[in-house]
Amino acid sequence: LTSDELHKIVSKALLVINKTRKLVHNVPVLRFNKEAIGYICNIADGDSRSALNLLELADSHFITNYSLEPGKHVIEVNADQLREVLKRTHMVYDRVGDAHYDTISAFHKSIRGSNADAAMYYLGRMLKGGENPLYIARRMIRIASEDVGVLDDSCLPFAIATYQAVQFLGLPEADMALVHCAVKLARAPKSVEIYRGWNELNAKLDSEPEFASASIPLHLRNAPTKLMKEVGYSKGYKYNPDYKDGRVKQEYFPEQIGEMQFLTGLHLGLKPDPDL
Repeated sequence: LTSDELHKIVSKALLVINKTRKLVHNVPVLRFNKEAIGYICNIADGDSRSALNLLELADSHFITNYSLEPGKHVIEVNADQLREVLKRTHMVYDRVGDAHYDTISAFHKSIRGSNADAAMYYLGRMLKGGENPLYIARRMIRIASEDVGVLDDSCLPFAIATYQAVQFLGLPEADMALVHCAVKLARAPKSVEIYRGWNELNAKLDSEPEFASASIPLHLRNAPTKLMKEVGYSKGYKYNPDYKDGRVKQEYFPEQIGEMQFLTGLHLGLKPDPDL
């Protein structure tokens, strides 16, 4: 939503809240100044659900926590007061600030550490705070390759299916799909073999120009024209499916760099944790 649209929603919601405060709870109504409403809209970052959640938290706080001068019947609320109130509720979740990055980091690391309960906890915090569920689903697609990898190939299509489920259903209906995926990833065996191998390869490509520009062997090159064939492109290439078990003696790396190994066969490290 645009800032103006969100301002209108918050202002209308505040009217409803004040009506309830007056007729049901018999407590003073709230008057948010322009900066206070702007603060809520800024934290919500275009998400009406998040804005309304924050407004409800403020309303709950001011049911009992207020003081009025004699003769006054309105609680004046400014941005600084609102900031302190929301901090005390422990439910402030700024989707463009530190809380956004800290919580998704804790979620990712909990899955990496195979702690499904902690993953659920941080997922719940993000959803309650109004985080975009598609952002969470995208991160789980990354986790499926980065942290689970080749030890459970079912996790990547499962994470993609979760993203699609969130697209189709939206919240709140898609919450179980997100939880399901988070728990599956946390409980899956972990492998960072391809993640580490890929990082090592990219480091060499970035730091060694000759490594990135080494000449591709002629027998591996494509030869769509007669001239290319005459030059030697594809000459001597052994088509693996023609051979027993597909095994042949053949060079695949450029001659200038020779045979290299980026995939070590180690799924995890070997360092012991002294705290265990």
